[in-house]
Amino acid sequence: MISRRDFLKDSSAATVGGLIATSALGHAAENSAPNNRILKVGLIGCGGRGTGAASQALKADPNVRLTAMADVFADRLQSSLATLKKFAAAKIDVTEATSFVGLDAFQKVIDSGVDVVLLTSTPAFRPQHLKAAIAAGKHVFCEKPVAVDGAGVRSVLESAAEAKRKNLSVMSGFCWRYDLRMRETVAKVHAGAIGDIRAIIATYHTGSLTTKFPGTRNPGQTDLEWQLRNWYNFTWLSGDHLVEQAIHNVDKIAWLMKQEMPTQVVGVGGRSVPAYGNTFDNFSVAYEYASGVRATLSCRQHDGAYNEVTDYVTGTKGIFSNGRLATQGISGETNWKYTGPQRDMYQVEHDELFAAIRADKPVNDGVNMAHSTLMAIMGRMAAYTGQVVTWNQALNSKEALVPATLDWKAPLAVTPRAIPGQTKLI
Repeated sequence: MISRRDFLKDSSAATVGGLIATSALGHAAENSAPNNRILKVGLIGCGGRGTGAASQALKADPNVRLTAMADVFADRLQSSLATLKKFAAAKIDVTEATSFVGLDAFQKVIDSGVDVVLLTSTPAFRPQHLKAAIAAGKHVFCEKPVAVDGAGVRSVLESAAEAKRKNLSVMSGFCWRYDLRMRETVAKVHAGAIGDIRAIIATYHTGSLTTKFPGTRNPGQTDLEWQLRNWYNFTWLSGDHLVEQAIHNVDKIAWLMKQEMPTQVVGVGGRSVPAYGNTFDNFSVAYEYASGVRATLSCRQHDGAYNEVTDYVTGTKGIFSNGRLATQGISGETNWKYTGPQRDMYQVEHDELFAAIRADKPVNDGVNMAHSTLMAIMGRMAAYTGQVVTWNQALNSKEALVPATLDWKAPLAVTPRAIPGQTKLI
């Protein structure tokens, strides 16, 4: 069993290591000797986020080439490739022989001779793909979330440790940590600009994704294909929207709390708008910390409703607001608002990843990305079951949402939607 104390110990080490790595990376990027070796990149998961990540990787370094791609569906791979060729044809060396389709396509990309893999498939498969990439000695960009259950998080922690032993970079898709304004603001909060944090209120209120995932089932489509093409509405594939989308707020909470993990969480949730699948469309969770801090997060996906994605942090000496543009900044004993340069945080992630590889100064977000993912998972567990869920319960949970084996033709029943008070905590 992994204890919360062991996890916090790893967290502290990761935070210090991350600060050192960021400092060293900036120095290396400015002062390292030229390195013109072509870095071969493989894309695993060719949806919209994967296509975006590939485009950012190709912009990050003049000597990067996309040489292999994988997806479970050929049409998605070809659509992604066509899009990428429109702006970066000279940097794309993908051929028919390096275009892999199917449930085992990820391994074929990893084995194709690439140096870096971009893991942007459905979240359910992230632990398996990360494990295979690190085992093969590849640098990794790993989108969020990194797992959908405790078993997956434990696997990711093992892979992160293995990456550290092998001197490999693991860059996470928690993009706000690469936003210049947020970096400087969080640094000021950590330096005491609002005093000691006493409460955090976060919201992730957006519209639904029914247009992107309408749930239409074509004649002859198997259970597995239908679910994979509409993965967002199935908990085993997405983790539900608290884990897949609102996790950005969860990650900012973890960051603001200097990677202190909550002792427990309580939550509510459900579905207001009928839909296929088994996910909720609203959650409200409250994380409790040993220090007495409370961090609450509400998220919902309802069309036609007021939208807001915010973070409000109350301290003993002031407030930090990451809400609407007019209220962004720090107020109280210290009044401050970021006025420095701003860059696309998605691009910064890849710029720093490839700079780290060139300079042989690995960046490893592995522990932090596992922390934030588990925080989101424990919130979902609390809302699904209606029970208090402790950190240790979530970390050591025997729940395994992802089927051990998948078959295109075999039946794959949809698990009934959770009912708080009836669904059991595993």
